[in-house]
Amino acid sequence: MFRKIVKLIIITILLSALAVALFLAAVYYGVFGHLHTTEELKEFQNSTATLVLSENGQLIGKYFAENRTNVTYGQLPKHLVNALVATEDARYFEHEGVDSRSLLRVLFKTIIANKKSSGGGSTINQQLAKNMYGRKNYGPLTMLINKTKEGFLAHRLESIYSKEEIVTLYLNTVPFGENVLGIEAASRRYFNKPIGKVTIEEAAVLIGMLKANTYYNPRIYPENAIKRRNVVLAQLEKYHYLQPSEVDSLQHLPLKLDYANLQSEGPANYFLVQVKEEANTILKKYNAAKNTHYTIEKDGLTITTTLDLSLQKYALRAYKKHLGAMQQRLRKQYRTGN
Repeated sequence: MFRKIVKLIIITILLSALAVALFLAAVYYGVFGHLHTTEELKEFQNSTATLVLSENGQLIGKYFAENRTNVTYGQLPKHLVNALVATEDARYFEHEGVDSRSLLRVLFKTIIANKKSSGGGSTINQQLAKNMYGRKNYGPLTMLINKTKEGFLAHRLESIYSKEEIVTLYLNTVPFGENVLGIEAASRRYFNKPIGKVTIEEAAVLIGMLKANTYYNPRIYPENAIKRRNVVLAQLEKYHYLQPSEVDSLQHLPLKLDYANLQSEGPANYFLVQVKEEANTILKKYNAAKNTHYTIEKDGLTITTTLDLSLQKYALRAYKKHLGAMQQRLRKQYRTGN
């Protein structure tokens, strides 16, 4: 009887191993859809917003299919990268794309506990793969298949990019809500400054948003954002990026935003319409002459205009100040109640 039980256990283990091997092979060879190749990963490019600048280089607007401005690793402050690693992938500089310990935790949660959430187990590489190509619905096996695909892609990313390049790609692809993609666009939206100038506590707010960009949106839910910011700061202490005294001081700071939505509150929206028309005309001629395919919404162009932003702001203030009186005069003149 004992031998039969042992034999049954061995057969079960072998069949399970065979099933796992067949499943991995099926994912790898595209049974569940195309698995992007190394060449495709090398050629991946984000759509990048075109920036419109005033005559002295101040940002006055953007044109985009996706509101994103790509940055290089050198533009990222060290404390931002530290916050990302401490919060999202503590063993990032040790693993080769997939963290086996976190993977086991995720497998337990998704298969045994039947939770749809990833459980926070994805590495930066795996999250990057998800951001690059999204996920598909495979019914009951959706999470398992997508996680497996992302695992393969994570290893491929590790083989062609450096750790610094992967961090940069990730931060350029991650969504921050409000149609904002990438860390640079998020920094300019919530703090009205380039990412290279954010403070430690501001960086913690942005990294905190990665967990749930609506729930931790500092404009909509400031209390949630502060709590999450403080969790990120605690992670920086846990992994010895900050001293306890520094963290204690930073956690007591108030949340200070300088919210800047240029698309709805820009200082020169009508001017931008005219600039876009002229820019498209110029691009059309340039593309025809050079046999290129630049577009104003996707190729990250920089347009410097003749607009004096200070004078424009004075004009807007004067316009708003006198608008009410002008409207009353018009109503009186035309004798309408509208």
